[in-house]
Amino acid sequence: MRRISIVVVALTLALCLSASAQQRRGTRFWNLTRYTITTLEMSPAGQNAWGPNQCANDKDGEVDHDERLRITGVATGRYDVRFTDKGGRACLVRQVDIKDNEIFAVEEKDLTDCRTR
Repeated sequence: MRRISIVVVALTLALCLSASAQQRRGTRFWNLTRYTITTLEMSPAGQNAWGPNQCANDKDGEVDHDERLRITGVATGRYDVRFTDKGGRACLVRQVDIKDNEIFAVEEKDLTDCRTR
């Protein structure tokens, strides 16, 4: 019986630590587009109130394909996301659902409003 109690305590502790680690990671953007993103800004959906360049949160100031980027200053909600990339595009993706401490992605198939710079 004592052995079962120790296992239960260990599993509970592991789950708590995992949840705590997830919260420390915060909200993240996952770049699933074709090119490296050089600027990424967010606005509450439909408001054109663009926040700071989130790429500044990355050590090299860019988000490569298949890289994740820590997002700061953005609460759970629906946002428009605009970015520029090394392929020469300026894109706007509307109505992206963002949740605290979760990953959201933008994929190539999501890009319906892009212009070449």
